[in-house]
Amino acid sequence: MADSNGTTSENMDPTSTSAATQTDKQAVVCVFCGASPGTSPAHLSAARALATSFHHHNIKLIYGGGTVGVMGELARTLVSLSGPDSVHGIIPAALLRYERNYVENGAEIDPKSVIDEEVYGRTTVVKDMHTRKHLMASQVMEGGHGSGFVALSGGYGTLEELMEVVTWNQLGIHASPVVVFNVEGYWDGLLQWVGNAVGAGFISEGCKGIMIEARSSGEVVERLKDYENAEGRFQLQWKET
Repeated sequence: MADSNGTTSENMDPTSTSAATQTDKQAVVCVFCGASPGTSPAHLSAARALATSFHHHNIKLIYGGGTVGVMGELARTLVSLSGPDSVHGIIPAALLRYERNYVENGAEIDPKSVIDEEVYGRTTVVKDMHTRKHLMASQVMEGGHGSGFVALSGGYGTLEELMEVVTWNQLGIHASPVVVFNVEGYWDGLLQWVGNAVGAGFISEGCKGIMIEARSSGEVVERLKDYENAEGRFQLQWKET
């Protein structure tokens, strides 16, 4: 896991943080979602609703740094309500160039010249996808009660990021909530697959509840706050020796 200075640590378990410290800190939620708007207006509507719930509950958003699709709608809405400090986008340089048709011209990328932070919040450009995901996770780990990971509608990248944090929870690398915001049944197939995998013996009954469902933005926040870790999680030690 990369910390704010870019160093790497395997200890991502927040259980070492005292309950009092967790209560005092602002909740930080990492949202995985698509860079496309989807074919139904419900997906952008859900992004706006989630941003509004984050605003009402003083939740800081960590996201993939995009300015289009569901990602852009989520960030833009929360910044309009809570200000630029409420959003931190983390984007690899290659994706920044792709999304904004940015030409480097041999110069260092200045995200402020590409993404308006007064509209989309603070942006950090990193070298690769691994650094992005580690930095996202580390900020969630440092957040207060109600911090966690949420998946809105998205494609391959959203699914990959979601399943990675589910796996990390199962392995005991982190102990943060993982919530699927199931807009118009978008994630029904994935949730059904979990049940099939349990029945087929590839996921234990005790780990079935690592990823939980929410059907509204308000329910997302509730599930983050009342989340209980699955009793079947692996009790592995990931601290550095």
